[in-house]
Amino acid sequence: MPPSVQTPLTEALAQRLGPLPDKLTAWVNTARRTPCSRGTPLLRAGETWHHLWWVETGALRLFYLDRDGAESNKNFFLPGSMLWPVTPWLGKQPAMFHVEPLEDSTVWALPFTAENEDARRTTAWQALEHATLCALLDGKMQRERSFLQDSAQQRYASLLAQHPDWAARIPLRHLASYLGMTDVTLSRLRGDMGLIKC
Repeated sequence: MPPSVQTPLTEALAQRLGPLPDKLTAWVNTARRTPCSRGTPLLRAGETWHHLWWVETGALRLFYLDRDGAESNKNFFLPGSMLWPVTPWLGKQPAMFHVEPLEDSTVWALPFTAENEDARRTTAWQALEHATLCALLDGKMQRERSFLQDSAQQRYASLLAQHPDWAARIPLRHLASYLGMTDVTLSRLRGDMGLIKC
């Protein structure tokens, strides 16, 4: 694919970063539009993470399994979201989590290989990595504080305020797992908050 070709991914990155340098454009143009079926993993625990995924349509979730096989949702990714092994460790060690579509989805899969290291050293890409790492750290700290200090209802109210798209799109059982409660508890909270229509 020549550097001049525009894809939804190149357009999304240009909106965030401005005009892309040639090295970065050439790398991003190696991404492939990939249909994904609901429940078919993009990444399984134990596999090495070799791609960036940009969500064009659908929804992905990142989750862990505990020793008893119970799922714990860590994050959700709706259209326009991007996830990739943002630290060197994540790209070299077997993943400890799973990534799978919550519904039939389309992602742009961009390979992370030794051949594109020069593109990842560009100022534009490093700025994106820095902003992403800062956002991840801020989110992790806010989430930890919320689990330590907020009630279950406060956690759900915060999610509604911060991620209204999640609340409208993600099944309640997955939101409940993300919030550290059962789906029964979340349904009860929604009733107490007047969010269930009779």
